[in-house]
Amino acid sequence: MKGIQNILKITDSIVWGPVMLILLVGTGVFLTIRLRFIPWRKLPSALKDVVSPESRKTNPKEGQISPFSALMTTLAGTIGTGNIVGVATAMVAGGPGALVWMWIAAAFGISTKYAECALAIKYRSINEKGEPVGGPMYTIKNSFKNKKLAAFLSGAFALFTVLASFGIGNLSQANSISASILKTFSLPAYVTGIILAVLTAIIIFGGIESISKVSSVLVPFMAVLYITAGLAVVCVNYKNVPAGLGTIWSMAFGGKAVAGGLAGTLTASVMNSIRYGVSRGVFSNEAGLGSAAITASSVSTDNHVKQGFINMCGTFIDTIIVCTVTGLAIASSGVLGSVDGNGELISGSELTIAAFQSVFGKFGGMLVTIGILLFAFSTIIGWEYQGEKALEYLVKNPVYCYIYKVVFAVFVFIGSTVALDLAWSLSDIANGLMAIPNLISLIALSSVIAKDTTDYVNKTKISK
Repeated sequence: MKGIQNILKITDSIVWGPVMLILLVGTGVFLTIRLRFIPWRKLPSALKDVVSPESRKTNPKEGQISPFSALMTTLAGTIGTGNIVGVATAMVAGGPGALVWMWIAAAFGISTKYAECALAIKYRSINEKGEPVGGPMYTIKNSFKNKKLAAFLSGAFALFTVLASFGIGNLSQANSISASILKTFSLPAYVTGIILAVLTAIIIFGGIESISKVSSVLVPFMAVLYITAGLAVVCVNYKNVPAGLGTIWSMAFGGKAVAGGLAGTLTASVMNSIRYGVSRGVFSNEAGLGSAAITASSVSTDNHVKQGFINMCGTFIDTIIVCTVTGLAIASSGVLGSVDGNGELISGSELTIAAFQSVFGKFGGMLVTIGILLFAFSTIIGWEYQGEKALEYLVKNPVYCYIYKVVFAVFVFIGSTVALDLAWSLSDIANGLMAIPNLISLIALSSVIAKDTTDYVNKTKISK
């Protein structure tokens, strides 16, 4: 078993190695240039559209859920432990400068997220129930002229998505919830597991409408709660913010911590900064993996470009806002680079908890725990829909989808009570492999989305 685990770890490091990270960010750079920076220029107006009354309206003829609900459900799948634990881990392993590389990856990820979601809506299909279904598998199937290649790439993406849904979208999230609750509230893991599994089953058996309703309430609530608490930490430690930012920017490009910086004894090479910043950024917002495009396809909209602009806001909110709040809270609180009783660097959730406790005391630990609970649970229900639709594409039989729901809920309990390193490694590899078919389709269809984007922008200018 140890031999298999070692092989999987090596495979995982290769899949999520420099080549994959270059492909993910490189595709974002390519699309940003190909789209003439339109996603960046449209971001302010897209953010306004997200909160407009029209974004909450649903036309049954065009889709199942409103544009706002589609974005919130997409965010439910992406805002998770990566925003709390991932940022802290990146800033320790890659140095404070990793936060800058998270921003850079997210900036180009905005274009990637826009393209994959817009194309998914453009090429979506209608299933036997009359529901709109889409995602990279349908984008590839319905757009590629070479049907054999299309069948292989779309099938591979769907298979990897199903496998990944049990890891990044289930086991790891459930385990993070139970571990944090056990540490903060001393509630046994099996009790947490039962509660999570039951709640998950109730929500996911209600379909996308149920998932979107919960997400539309849960995501804004948890985001506002966490961001407000994080900003309070930054404001209280405002005197340390300039030094913290100086350290972040300096160490992002290989420099040493500035005088008065708050990195303690922490050091990291520029390559480590890039590696951990980009990888944790991608893990957090999932731009380029294609997962968000599956949820986006269920939206009620009459224009795929317009909805693509709305969905790209997810990357901005996830990484540029939420991850930044975590990073600045850690940098300004003076806990970065500190060690525990054993002389080990404090990392992960413990580092974020320490930052919040610098202002809120023990209550800060509770705030972070609640944040992990809400963020991770939203990821669980968001990823279930994505995995289910990928399975539906593969088997075309609703019975298997019901079985998937049951198994998924059971895995929530298992993930809460047992650390399944083998299953996590397999799903993490599958999560990375999802990106390959998706990136191929984005590059192959770049001229299509570029034309559609330009036509839409010109049309809206004329109409105004």
